Amino acid sequence: MSDFLQTRVGAALKDAALAAVITLLLASIMVGLRTKTEQGGLVIVGQWGLVAWMVGVVFVGRLAMSLLIWRGNNPVANAMNAMLPKQDTVSKIGKLVGPLLLLFAVTLPFYGNRYVIDMGILVLTYIMLGWGLNIVVGLAGLLDLGYVAFYAVGAYSYALFAQYFDLSFWVCLPLAGILAAFWGMILGFPVLRLRGDYLAIVTLAFGEIIRVVLLNWYEFTGGPDGISRIPRPSFFGLEFTRKNGFADFFGLDYSSMHRIIFLFYLILILALITNFVTMRLRKLPIGRAWEALREDEIACRSLGINTTNTKLTAFALGAMFGGFAGAFFATRQGFISPESFTFMESAIILAIVVLGGLGSQLGVVIASLVMIGGFEVFRDLEDLRMLVFGLLMVGIMIWKPRGIVSSRAPSVFLKEKKSVSGDLVAEGEG
Repeated sequence: MSDFLQTRVGAALKDAALAAVITLLLASIMVGLRTKTEQGGLVIVGQWGLVAWMVGVVFVGRLAMSLLIWRGNNPVANAMNAMLPKQDTVSKIGKLVGPLLLLFAVTLPFYGNRYVIDMGILVLTYIMLGWGLNIVVGLAGLLDLGYVAFYAVGAYSYALFAQYFDLSFWVCLPLAGILAAFWGMILGFPVLRLRGDYLAIVTLAFGEIIRVVLLNWYEFTGGPDGISRIPRPSFFGLEFTRKNGFADFFGLDYSSMHRIIFLFYLILILALITNFVTMRLRKLPIGRAWEALREDEIACRSLGINTTNTKLTAFALGAMFGGFAGAFFATRQGFISPESFTFMESAIILAIVVLGGLGSQLGVVIASLVMIGGFEVFRDLEDLRMLVFGLLMVGIMIWKPRGIVSSRAPSVFLKEKKSVSGDLVAEGEG
């Protein structure tokens, strides 16, 4: 073994041991000691076997990571990088996986039960939110930690319009998107000169301002009591009722699943519209301006691009799709309250965009399936569910630091110059 490898192994062992010690200190307090209610009061119960398991996993994982992934002349790392799919391969895989996922979504209600369809509705809602935030973060490069505010604006807009003006879902849906886009522009103006951490802090504060206003404006929003009895959407005027409704009109036996399936296809159509508009905008001048702004704002200005309009359009369009998703959330739940729009929702949506790969539409879909579906897969683990899920997220970011689908095709390609033969040049001179 060379001196380099000996030094590297020693450093890896030391690093892994340090990580294990830190895990031992944290896990001893957070996991090792738990209180249990018994006769006579609370009793402290030790879970030291679980602590030992956690320490061992951290030690082995950190050691493997240090040995296999380091920068420099590492044949293992180079071999791993060589095995990663190239841009063309990723594009071909995306063209195959995308239609398969769409086919799976369209046919899901035909073989899925109530639980599976409800989970599909939830996943599609987060896919739509992820695609909306992807415009702001992935394409324009503007870190937004308060995206849940537009989600809340859309939900409360629909609920309040339906409550005070007795408007239907189909009338309130575009109004919710317009109001959310308006608030997106209001947020865009104060952050025109901000970047990085400062931009993130302002957007985070904006999200909290919206939540606090909804919580304290009791006379208008219901405050912590929320808004209940939100009207359900109809199928071209047909309600999903037992009599004189959707089932009677089409000669079907009444089933409560009709409304659930209708909501599933409704959010699927809204998500597909979001994806279609986003992909079309990427090929237009505004989409190219977003990508230029993301890469280098100073160079973007030097090229004569109006960065003010570019940022405002990104915030407004991203907020609009968030408003659409919020209106759907309100009509699906039938009840909303400020507790549904906390910072944790913004964090989950942002994590979906980052894990999927900034700017990648397919990556958002895969990340939504992994994150939202992952909570259900590990439900049996109870308290350890978040721990296991967090470890998986850390693993993804270690092996794929740019996201699950890190490669994305640019919106504009420079055409290759065609060579001109000498004969043609001679004819032109003649």
